[in-house]
Amino acid sequence: MRILLASDLHYRLRQFDWLARAASGFDVVVVAGDHVDSFLGVPVEVQVAAVGATLGAMSQAARVIVCSGNHDLDARNADGEMAAAWVRRLRSQGVAVDGDTVQVGDTLFTVCPWWDGPASRAEVEALLHAAADRRAPGMRWVWIHHAPPQCALSWNGKRHFADAALPALIERHAPDVVLCGHIHEAPFRNGGSWVDRIGRTWLFNAGHQIGDVPARVEIDLAAGEARWISLAGEEVRALAG
Repeated sequence: MRILLASDLHYRLRQFDWLARAASGFDVVVVAGDHVDSFLGVPVEVQVAAVGATLGAMSQAARVIVCSGNHDLDARNADGEMAAAWVRRLRSQGVAVDGDTVQVGDTLFTVCPWWDGPASRAEVEALLHAAADRRAPGMRWVWIHHAPPQCALSWNGKRHFADAALPALIERHAPDVVLCGHIHEAPFRNGGSWVDRIGRTWLFNAGHQIGDVPARVEIDLAAGEARWISLAGEEVRALAG
């Protein structure tokens, strides 16, 4: 099982195009939120159309899994909290999205939406509880969740920006891997990192960089190895033990 992780592309279309070209070399491509940029002058509907088309095309080459981030919110749910309705519509193009749990080979992937309040937070908790019931003994379990828990992945060089709900959920369910984003600077700052561990759970955040090629993490679960590749160079971490 080979996984390619990127996140926080923020409408950098050349970075999306790079992922599309690389997709065929992996079993799963994960883009862990903030696909568009709410601060750009480009209308969000234009960004959504372009990004959605690329992700849909990418799904022809590999299993594509995307979660929403805080920049992706474009609608309100029944409880009045913000949600990424456009991300869920990508399901019709074969992309696994917020609220999905899918099995690829011997690995289960659960895709968590960005939670904006108590109702959507409860949705994430219910999603993970239901997915835990689907997890067969010995099956690997990977979560896609935009914001990391407090750890080296949430450090921006000055303070932690961490998800408050995630630590308890990790402690309860002990997934094998959590794939995150959100904190652009974490892999590039002293005290931060692209990889960390809570208990037996590995956590990854590729970070965000300029240019036409995204910062990325390549994870080979069978070989027990993860590799971070960015403008800062390459680092490899063995996942044994």
